[in-house]
Amino acid sequence: MRIAVLGVGSVGGVLVGSLADTDAHILCVSRGQTATTLESGLVLKNPEGAIEMIPPERFTLHDSEKGPVPGTEMNSYDAAIVAGKAASTPVLASIANDLLSPDGVAISIQNGLGHAEVISHAVGRDRALVGSTTHSAWRDGDGVVNWSGRGSITMGRTDDTGPSGNSSSLLGYFADSGLNPVWSSNMEGVIWMKLLINVAINPVCAIAGVRNGALAEVPELWEQSLGAMREAEEVAIASGVDLGDFEPESFLREVVLATSGNRVSMLQDLMAGRKTEVDALCGMVIKKGREAGVPTPRNEMMLALIRGIEMSPHFD
Repeated sequence: MRIAVLGVGSVGGVLVGSLADTDAHILCVSRGQTATTLESGLVLKNPEGAIEMIPPERFTLHDSEKGPVPGTEMNSYDAAIVAGKAASTPVLASIANDLLSPDGVAISIQNGLGHAEVISHAVGRDRALVGSTTHSAWRDGDGVVNWSGRGSITMGRTDDTGPSGNSSSLLGYFADSGLNPVWSSNMEGVIWMKLLINVAINPVCAIAGVRNGALAEVPELWEQSLGAMREAEEVAIASGVDLGDFEPESFLREVVLATSGNRVSMLQDLMAGRKTEVDALCGMVIKKGREAGVPTPRNEMMLALIRGIEMSPHFD
């Protein structure tokens, strides 16, 4: 397959490093310092501690800040995986449309809600998949991708049909690269489950400046995380989302302990002075809560505090 990874940050780096072990032709679409680092290759440290160097010859690199996709790459990719930050989704969806062949497929594995709709609008519903991942990773100051926890990639379609064509092929490549793919007929529930975890962990760890494991060790932090999660759960249920057999506290504790050493992307963004994805997380819970008539004071507080921290350098 010809597979494009759009946004090669932490999780995007895991995808590239894993797919490099297959016969896929890989295109990395990145920008800024990350693109500069990729010119020398990709360094991936897996959960078992092994370090793998992916040479730059193993993939094609396109810096999206240097112009449009070259004509030789256009309309030639079987799959485009959108793994960039939430704010970049419209731009990356447009690039995906430029890259995909007529029967190619695009999938988002980003945090938050609404990405599948943006991608579907750009590439067409028949070429759009819905995705979510529980693989966890972080990128250090030297550009090394630290794959901190193995998970899975869940994918499906909005019309609940099964995999076929390039979607089936992509499922196979994910399996061959050790990314543990799962096909689901309830992607709405899957995306919301990921959102519940994100609103529970990301803003609290970012505000407190701690790794995930601190949530299980500091009762006051645990109370805030669980409260944000239960609030989002109420919104999901009121919105008619099928969450299946779900118990918030045990689920949250399982994820926190499994990713105890992880530094969430929202904390990494604040430390680097970047804009966070809080609008796609807490902001979407607030938006959907208003639509469903469910109050969301805890998520509103998290949103306000994160925005305040984002703005703090401007008030020094």
